Order: sequence, then C-alpha cells, then structure tokens
Amino acid sequence: MDGAPPGIQYGRMTLIAVGLTLLGAVCFAAASVLQHHAVTTTEHPDAPDGDSPEPVVAPAGARHLNGRHLLAIIRRRRWLQGAGLAGAGSLVHAVALLLAPLRVVQPVGVLAVPLAVLMSAWKTRTTPSRGVLVGTALTVAGVVVFVVASVGSATTDTPSATATLTAGVVIGGIVALLGFAGMARSGRGPLRCLALAGAVAAAYGLLSALVRVAAQAAASEGILSPFVLGCVAGALVAFLVGAWLVQHAFHAGAPEIVIACLTVGDPLVAVVLGAVLLGEGSATPLGAWVLLGTAGLTAAAGVLTLAHHHPDAVAARAEREPAVART
Repeated sequence: MDGAPPGIQYGRMTLIAVGLTLLGAVCFAAASVLQHHAVTTTEHPDAPDGDSPEPVVAPAGARHLNGRHLLAIIRRRRWLQGAGLAGAGSLVHAVALLLAPLRVVQPVGVLAVPLAVLMSAWKTRTTPSRGVLVGTALTVAGVVVFVVASVGSATTDTPSATATLTAGVVIGGIVALLGFAGMARSGRGPLRCLALAGAVAAAYGLLSALVRVAAQAAASEGILSPFVLGCVAGALVAFLVGAWLVQHAFHAGAPEIVIACLTVGDPLVAVVLGAVLLGEGSATPLGAWVLLGTAGLTAAAGVLTLAHHHPDAVAARAEREPAVART
C-alpha cells in the first residue's frame, strides 16, 4: 500500500474486510430466500416454475431429496439465481478473510440473518413483527460490539500444518457424524434438520478457517506450497459437502432451524479454529473476553429470536396448529 504506518494500514484493511463481509451478508441473505423458496416449491420433479404461488412438495414420508428431485431443483431459475448470489457472497467473503482475522470477519456474516428475515417479510408483503425488530436490534448490537472489541486484539500467528490437519480431521469427523445422523433419519422433523444444519455449520466454519490459514501460510511458504494447496483442497471439499447437505437441511425442516444453526455455528467453529490454529485470542485481555462473550450471546439471542419470528416459521406453526387440534 502507501507509506502509511502499519497501524493505519491494518485499520484500512480491516474496514475494507468488514465492508466486503457486509456485502457478502447481503448476497447470502438473498440467496437464502431464493434457494429456500426453490427447494420448498420444487421438491417434486414435475413441479411448476418457482414463481407458482402454490408449493409442490415431495411426500412427507420421503426419506430425503433423491437425485431426481435435486436435478429438478437445480434447474429452477430462482435456485440458480440464489446459487449465483451465494457464489458472489463466498468470493467477497474469501477476500475479506485475506485482509482481516477470522474473529473480525466471521461475526459480521451473522447480519445475514436479520437481512434474510426482513427480505422474507418484504417478499411476503408483511410488516415485520415486534419480535423481528427486537431480534434485528439484538443481532446488530451484538455483532457491532464484538467486531469493535476484536479489532486491535485479534493478532494472527503463523499456522501449523500439523495443527491444521488435526483440526480438519476433528471437524470433518463432526460433519460426517452429524451428516450421517441426519441422512439416516426418515421423513421431516426438527432433529433431522438440526443434525444436517449442524453438519453444514461445521463444514462452513472449517471452510472459512482453511481460507484464512491458507492466506497466512501463502505469505510465508508460497502459494504453491503443499500446505497451502492442501488447505485449498480441504476448503473445496468443505464447500461441496456443505452445499449438498444444506439442500437436505431445507428439505428436512423449518428454515429457522437451518438459519439459526448456520449463523451461530459457522462463526463459532471458525472463531474457535482461528484461536487454536492462528492464536487470534492470545493478545486479548480477560476483560475483553468477557465483553466478547456478552456480545456473542447477545447476537445469538437475536438470531434465535429472528429464527422464531421468521415469516416461514410463523406460517408453519399456523399450519401445524389446526392439525394438532384435529388429533
């Protein structure tokens, strides 16, 4: 860059990274709305176009989305639009990870939740409820405090290949365990959805951590070093596994479960891996940790509140109540 002091250069990089992450959050929110609509309206291979007001779904007892259903979904215009936005969001998020520590970048992505809920409210032409507004305020406040408290104290160390491999195996095992548990269950239900969404969150958290580790390792070992190439390969696998499982998660249950798991679990996994692999918490005093913990809990409470008041969740509960009353 220019001849500015290192501290000013770091501040500029951090601001750019936060701006890119905000842009990515907008992309992810829009992608979530579009792809959820595509999955829930085209699970039957002969479903009409995604613009149809009446969703066509697979039989309730379907074990999971089969190949025919998935092929039908990925041909839908809205799914493709969502995939494009998700790809753009992933790209700008990856660039942000090159510029700033995980502990600064990842929490900003949580803002995709209030954005997605507000977009859903706009799409359904409904006024955001008090719960949505409260959840949005809690999420934004928690994220802002977390990021401000992290700037300046989130130092980054040189990553270790052994530690990275160990972390990848551990998180990969968690993804496999949760994914198998979700795919082994039949039909729809919160437990199956929770297992699948948890697997996606772990996979995407590992993806972000590997991107950051690869960026740090490339600076010291070169972009074509075996360590960097291994991180890139691992990140690609994590992305593909997560992208596959998230479609099954949307099929298995309510979107609020998927959204809550992804936006709480993904940053949590990434921040923990950043601390373990890159020592991003080594220079943080105890008082700052308390503030970070409080801010994180506040943001998580906001996400859960938003998930509960998501327009699709409200509609699903309204549909379930008459069914329960008839039994």
